Amino acid sequence: MPGSQNAQPAFFSLGLTGGIGSGKSTVAALFAEHGAGIVDMDDIAHRLTAPGGKAMNVIRREFGDAYVSKDGSLDRARMRELVFQEPSAREKLENILHPMIRQHAWDQAVQLKTDYVIFVIPLLTEQPAWQEMASRILVVDCPEALQIKRVMARSGMTRQQVESIMATQATRAERKAIADDVILNDNAVENLSAEVGRLDAEYKKIAQKVAAR
Repeated sequence: MPGSQNAQPAFFSLGLTGGIGSGKSTVAALFAEHGAGIVDMDDIAHRLTAPGGKAMNVIRREFGDAYVSKDGSLDRARMRELVFQEPSAREKLENILHPMIRQHAWDQAVQLKTDYVIFVIPLLTEQPAWQEMASRILVVDCPEALQIKRVMARSGMTRQQVESIMATQATRAERKAIADDVILNDNAVENLSAEVGRLDAEYKKIAQKVAAR
């Protein structure tokens, strides 16, 4: 059961993580092409905080109407500003969302009919409790300058804004320290695809052994 101490999945699963702009989504999509089941924590969080999302009543009660958009969804820009300024607000938001995300992720994973499951977890390094959901950890790594360039290009954020987000995240060294496997995503697309293919073959062999137990 997710959240229980020393919980382990009954199937082979990966915890996929990396810093902002590292290319987690790109890598997850490549694994999906090989048939891996993908459970994305950010996607679940967006559903929970969309109009009518299961987290919105609690968020409204705890933070007030100022953090709810007119359509009933979370005002992400305003909430982002708050949690950067007040660590206690970040903790409060995580205490609301994380248990819901974990349960939804687990429920989704056990429904998948794939060789193995990949949990895409941005905060896997920063929040060690997430690690118990995975049999193995895969880190997507890239140079920090490239992270900044990618995020600025896709989001319109300033360099300072991106660097502020990165400052709240684990360092490259900290992520690598918990990794069983590391993929370097430094814009060499052919290399990235080949590495995903190699790891997929390895993971399928492991998954077969787990399933045979």
